[in-house]
Amino acid sequence: MELMTHLFYFNAFAISASWKVLSPMDIFIIGYGVINFMWLKFFLIWRYFRFWSLIAGIEAPENMPKCVNNCHNLESFWKSWHASFNKWIVRYLYIPLGGSQRKLLNIWVIFTFVAVWHDLEWKLLSWAWLTCLFFVPELLVKSATNAFQAKGALEGFIFCELRAAGGAITITCLMVANLVGYVIGPSGFSWLISQFHSKEGLRVLGFMLLTFYVGTKLMFHISDTKQRMQ
Repeated sequence: MELMTHLFYFNAFAISASWKVLSPMDIFIIGYGVINFMWLKFFLIWRYFRFWSLIAGIEAPENMPKCVNNCHNLESFWKSWHASFNKWIVRYLYIPLGGSQRKLLNIWVIFTFVAVWHDLEWKLLSWAWLTCLFFVPELLVKSATNAFQAKGALEGFIFCELRAAGGAITITCLMVANLVGYVIGPSGFSWLISQFHSKEGLRVLGFMLLTFYVGTKLMFHISDTKQRMQ
């Protein structure tokens, strides 16, 4: 954490708005760096105090049970980010609002509440609504594929590749939402889109998707290995 604070200036770029003069690749690196910095910061804070609560004989919940770089869909990401708050939201908001029967509607209420709970700012509300917008197709695809069973090796291979491609798109969408919420703000969204419509921006976008595709395949391998070891 000390090395990141002194050697990597992700948050300084985000706060100073100097990202406006940077290339699409630089913006991608800053966005990815900000997410990892936030994860490590909260991981250390919450685990430090959980350690002392365990010493005192109180088993507090683990708030960051999963690495931020080992989540390929929005649902697993938010279950693993501030997990105790997630459990509170499920108990006192998600279930009273109708649970899984009204998931496509109640996520808008929940993420709006989470944004206001952090602070009443347009950039946080934009982050919440963009996250919901990206969440809807994931939920629809997941409900459609839950009943799918591959009948052969070829179908299984194609299904796995499509899942990996979907994971790459989801991670990219998650980064865009977090860039709007914590770096560029809602006013910079159209600027971000224009940057990635350029020739250089399209190359960077292709590189991002390929990188996240390979990363998602690695996540599948880790998950399968863990299941075999159980």
